[in-house]
Amino acid sequence: MKAAFYTLGCKVNQYETQNMIEALATNGFEICGADVPVDVFILNSCTVTAESDRKTRQLIRKYRALLPRAIIVLTGCLPQVCPEDAKALEQADIVLGNTDRSELITAINEFMLTHLRVVKISPHNRHDAFMSTPIHTFHERTRAFVKIEDGCNRYCAYCIIPYARGSVRSKPLEDIASEVAGLAGSGYREVVLVGINLSAYGSDIGSDLAAAVECVCAVEGIERVRLGSLEPDLLTDNMIARLASYNKLCHHFHLSLQSGCDETLCRMNRHYNSAYYVNLLEKLRDNFYNCSVTTDIMVGFPGESDEEFSRSLDMFKSCRFARAHVFAYSRRKGTRADTMPGQIQKSEKQRRSGIMQAAAQTAQSDFLKTQVGKTLGVLIETSNPDGSFEGYSENYTKVRVQSSEGLELLGKIVYVNIATAFEEHCEGVLVNNV
Repeated sequence: MKAAFYTLGCKVNQYETQNMIEALATNGFEICGADVPVDVFILNSCTVTAESDRKTRQLIRKYRALLPRAIIVLTGCLPQVCPEDAKALEQADIVLGNTDRSELITAINEFMLTHLRVVKISPHNRHDAFMSTPIHTFHERTRAFVKIEDGCNRYCAYCIIPYARGSVRSKPLEDIASEVAGLAGSGYREVVLVGINLSAYGSDIGSDLAAAVECVCAVEGIERVRLGSLEPDLLTDNMIARLASYNKLCHHFHLSLQSGCDETLCRMNRHYNSAYYVNLLEKLRDNFYNCSVTTDIMVGFPGESDEEFSRSLDMFKSCRFARAHVFAYSRRKGTRADTMPGQIQKSEKQRRSGIMQAAAQTAQSDFLKTQVGKTLGVLIETSNPDGSFEGYSENYTKVRVQSSEGLELLGKIVYVNIATAFEEHCEGVLVNNV
């Protein structure tokens, strides 16, 4: 039997799709692209915004029409948060919440036997354990994501994710070490540690993120360890000092800012202010050579006045980010922000997004210019028709390089002296002796 996947959302969702891919492959399924007729189609959904829900509904209907004889499976965050809405999507033959994702094979077999719709959406339990099912490869990728944490206890005013994912749960260190060792044995040289609230790793099991990084750095064969998105207020001085001692840790930190205005941050229920954030950036840059910081920033949160937006923009510009994901606030039913006064008109949110996007592009171009003349280790991930290769450096700079070595470079870490900076990438020449 043939199966195909479509994944929406974050790196954690991508990891969980890989987990399901391996489960199906172990049970005799051939994994294909969705562009060919398949027997089973699985949509792993995201529900972070109302737009995410709309896209899930659209895709379920699209693939039901394209694959009329296939078993259509809907899983992920949308069923977990909106079980009634998910049940109403009758184009899906099987609907599984995040808590029931491990029942995928059982559900498929049940549907094949009975031809009756299967719906399993169990609520999160405060005392749930981490679902520790390892992966052994990462489909069509040269770096592997490793999920080490699930859940979030923060309840930011705009965010539905704690309801989709439950409380913080952490993967035991011995399970992390075993999984990463297997990935190293499969040829992976870089792993990315990911979680719903990665910074909170270990808070439920008497450990912390630095311990997880140390554990992975100790695995033979792994050359680089990268961190997913982090919450700024959980990066203490002690944590920074310990992380700085691990020479395999990539000098790239994705720190969610969300707003550069303190009043807006307070309404969002974020746990830091702009001064703390700026001070944290200084500490990271002092402790990690050629460090890059990327971020997420929101515009148009309820009550954001022109003055608040201006302060957020000014603070953003001062931070010298290497890259930023700019997005307009989107109302999400079930969150506190959805019922807040001072909702911003769509046209105004679009205007502010354009202004912030322009600032983000300038910041990215300025950062890339600082890489000229430096020698960066680059994990080669793709080849281009013109004979060039592309990959990302330790600090997540996108680098393009020419080489006569052909496809032998793919999946390897090479050293590149950066000669030129463009708006979104750098180009350089291979360095043989580093």
